[in-house]
Amino acid sequence: MTGPGTKPLEEALAPITDGCLLVVPREVSGVPMAATRALIRRGVKRLHLVALPTSSLQADLLIGAGCVATLETSAVSLGEFGPAPRFSAAITGRTITMKDATCPALHAGLQAAEKGVPFMPLRGLIGSDVLKYRDDWKVIDSPFGNADPIVLLPAIRPDVALIHAPMADRFGNVWIGRQRELATMAHAAVKTVATVEKMHDGDLLADPVLAAGTLPGFYVDSIAVAERGAWPLPLPDYYAADAEHLALYAKLAATPEGFADYLDRYVYEKQTA
Repeated sequence: MTGPGTKPLEEALAPITDGCLLVVPREVSGVPMAATRALIRRGVKRLHLVALPTSSLQADLLIGAGCVATLETSAVSLGEFGPAPRFSAAITGRTITMKDATCPALHAGLQAAEKGVPFMPLRGLIGSDVLKYRDDWKVIDSPFGNADPIVLLPAIRPDVALIHAPMADRFGNVWIGRQRELATMAHAAVKTVATVEKMHDGDLLADPVLAAGTLPGFYVDSIAVAERGAWPLPLPDYYAADAEHLALYAKLAATPEGFADYLDRYVYEKQTA
């Protein structure tokens, strides 16, 4: 499905190449699941995936499909459906590099890139074990106080931000509503790819009601229409999660064989008896 200002999904995803640093949003912000399945079908590899600040099915699918080399996030879980099985297997099998973070640390790193500065200070990490495993985070004494330590976090500058939103217009503006972290991701990234539920007939930035929740088009590189593009995850205020499907995924993905079956049925969409 294409329209003015849009591209076919596979074409819109072209900026996401092997080895790129890709940032994706948390479950309650609108996860681009149709795009995720398309990336797996294409066979993208060696992603440095940053999930801001957590992930669920999306990261688990990408990891299980062999698309991820490095994961940077604060948590991956299927929530009420249990642990994320392919993530857990990758961690115990040491098949991916894990960069443990916290929610504020990830936001701070992206905000540094958003502001065009090399690092962002953050205090709350001091005293935690997370610092032991992040040699790229530096503790210094504040230049404005005696014996006042502060952590410096390097800017996270993604190659691509991948988001899903309710709508866009022909000018490339994307309406993200209350999900302001999507704007932070787009500001920080070199390029932004958006999938949307529909195209809006008009100029979102000219609408006095919608303008405040709109990501301007000069931050967006490509747009594809993907109806129910967050399925089986929710798109807040539009549709709920498909709990039955998520329970099925948790059951199948518990084993490598079951996960392969899931990919065949729901990603590659092969016919099964």
